Amino acid sequence: MFELKRISKEAIPAALDKAERYRLLSEPAEAESICLDVLHVDPGNQRALVILLLALTDRFGKGYSVGLTRAQDMLPRLQGEYERLYYAGVIAERRAKAQLQQGALGFVAGDWLREAMDFYEQASKLRPPGNDDAILRWNTCARIIDQNRLPEAGPEERQEMGLE
Repeated sequence: MFELKRISKEAIPAALDKAERYRLLSEPAEAESICLDVLHVDPGNQRALVILLLALTDRFGKGYSVGLTRAQDMLPRLQGEYERLYYAGVIAERRAKAQLQQGALGFVAGDWLREAMDFYEQASKLRPPGNDDAILRWNTCARIIDQNRLPEAGPEERQEMGLE
């Protein structure tokens, strides 16, 4: 195994700009690697944590072996309650979209979207003035559910999936 090299603290802003570009280029593994390098030097760097969380969720449903748990593990490291709730919603929403792309049963994606909406609803109550991101995402989820007529899981499906 290789011993990884440390980046300098002065290089963090440029490294995070690069990580965001990699995400936009649909190269989430590269963005993840950069964020891990930044977090090795600055473990509480909020920007790196958010980019890492988003890079992990970029990989949902794309054949990568990235589990939901890895993204959720980032949430307690975010500093504000609004951020934790908002990004919990993002994780659930992206999981739902991946399920839809993979052709999962409608109630599975629908339940993930409803969970996202619950997080966005809670986040919207704590949002900073002028920040309606949680409302915009809630509306997106609602439209996806309505346009795709996604049902809620019934008691049988919930029991089968271990949700009750």
